[in-house]
Amino acid sequence: MSKLVRRVIGSLATVTLLSALMAAQAASAGRYDSSVEQKVRQELSEKKQFRNVETGVEDGIVTLRGTVDLYQDKLDAARRIRKEDHVAGVRNLIEVAGPEVSDSQLQSKLAEKLRYDRVGYYDNAFNYLTLRVKDGVVTVGGETLNDVGRDSALATVQRMPGVKDVIDEIKVSPVSIFDDNIRLRTLRALYHDPVLGKYAIDPAAPIRIVVENGTVGLYGAVDSAMDKQIAGIRANEVFGAFRVENHLTVD
Repeated sequence: MSKLVRRVIGSLATVTLLSALMAAQAASAGRYDSSVEQKVRQELSEKKQFRNVETGVEDGIVTLRGTVDLYQDKLDAARRIRKEDHVAGVRNLIEVAGPEVSDSQLQSKLAEKLRYDRVGYYDNAFNYLTLRVKDGVVTVGGETLNDVGRDSALATVQRMPGVKDVIDEIKVSPVSIFDDNIRLRTLRALYHDPVLGKYAIDPAAPIRIVVENGTVGLYGAVDSAMDKQIAGIRANEVFGAFRVENHLTVD
């Protein structure tokens, strides 16, 4: 028997064995379908926000259909189901059927909410976020100092009425003591300047400082081209900063 024939026979045997294993696993999971569906229905019936959600179970995979009012409710429904015993996976086909809000209105409301997100916390000035809204689908981008800032921003968006879906493009800054020191020096350099100190008055609208591998990015809106220029000068004077990218806009 040639090596080629032996290889073909070996490959066929492997495929047959894998198919048998997969079938056995599916059959094993399917044994619990009835009890899983009963538990799932009971779990969802306890919350009024899931009153229009229907369920189906096949081979341990739970399919969710129907409607909810908020995008966060859609996420919560799947999250609750995944905790149940013998659930192999969740296929989330729930649609968000809450109030219809125009993209421009939704963008304006979300921008205002995110302006005040994390106000009073250490990382507020070091989080910069962007928004795009198309047919109720919100894309959130930018960069946050840590996962807490990212998760907080996403939670704010997910709970907003009118949001149909959320695309997460937020980058979390890498952990770096070196960059942390540059952040603090840049913050002091900007707000100790007699011209720029006014931007520390409103904590919802600071000059956003993003630092990555020694590169300083300035974001946000300032009152004049002169303020933008001064901010760039002060950031360039910060010890340890390799480069400054001044993305400030004049409001």
